[in-house]
Amino acid sequence: MNPETLLYAKTHEWVSLAEEGGAKVATVGISAFAVEALTDLVFMELPKVGQQVKPGDSICEIESVKAVSDLYSPVEGEVVEVNEPLPDNLETLSDDPFGGGWVCKIKLTSDTGLDALMDYPAYQKACEEEAH
Repeated sequence: MNPETLLYAKTHEWVSLAEEGGAKVATVGISAFAVEALTDLVFMELPKVGQQVKPGDSICEIESVKAVSDLYSPVEGEVVEVNEPLPDNLETLSDDPFGGGWVCKIKLTSDTGLDALMDYPAYQKACEEEAH
């Protein structure tokens, strides 16, 4: 996926929206900025399929040699799919964060959270401010 066409949460999750079977589905991943900040990933717990989530809910944990970080849901809905190979191939998060590094798909039950997401230029600006 092209990072410039995605939406971003302040907590560094990216979202790609699509229509699947008549429903809005958000593919959710972790931005390259966040992966770089975490460095040396060692463990990841995926969300559970069927899990109901709201914006701001912790949906899984990612552990690096430095710290444990939560991945937060940027949208409201139900986790309908997870990237099963990801925990055994954490380098994918670094090598292909906007493609093979996706974490889960969430079928939206409302538009809650969408208005808080940033486009690419706004996210880049937020990252620059955070880096200083």
